[in-house]
Amino acid sequence: MWYPATVTTAASAEPVTLAQAKEQCRIDHADEDVFFNRVITTARNHVEKYCGARFASQTITVKCDSFDDMVRLPDAPVTSVTSIAYIDTDGSTQTLAASVYELRTDDLEAAIVLKYAQAWPSIQLGSRITVVAVVGYSAAPPAVVHTMLLLIGHWNENREAVNIENITSSLDFMVNDLLSNHRRGI
Repeated sequence: MWYPATVTTAASAEPVTLAQAKEQCRIDHADEDVFFNRVITTARNHVEKYCGARFASQTITVKCDSFDDMVRLPDAPVTSVTSIAYIDTDGSTQTLAASVYELRTDDLEAAIVLKYAQAWPSIQLGSRITVVAVVGYSAAPPAVVHTMLLLIGHWNENREAVNIENITSSLDFMVNDLLSNHRRGI
């Protein structure tokens, strides 16, 4: 079983730039830059949670109960595995040698598997395995960027919750449609 990931190194760049967000909203002044920077991050966070994928490169730490859990990593896409630590049967923290495992990725799916003729070490009963990995796209897919821009534009126009006689907005449908091919099997 995987436990929630912790971002240990935040994204240094967002998939949508401040200039793109302001262009989407037809804003040509700097008075609202703080607002736009906040909603850019919020839009990324929203689509990441919705899709179960990371759209900006960042480093995470995540824990699991067993090496068997590594057949499907909880975050994607995975660029690299920085380290895998575990507690051995004597109670000492160990770092698994990179020569024991390899990362296999297929866009939104990733696994850590044994290399040929290797075996997982025994771990202390009840302990957790800690994986540190770099996850996220270096450049988000165009549909994801467009979805973020739609959300940013909507939030710029509607800074409070909106309910107009219970009319459903087509924004919900557009978000679902644009992101449908970027969702993990979650």
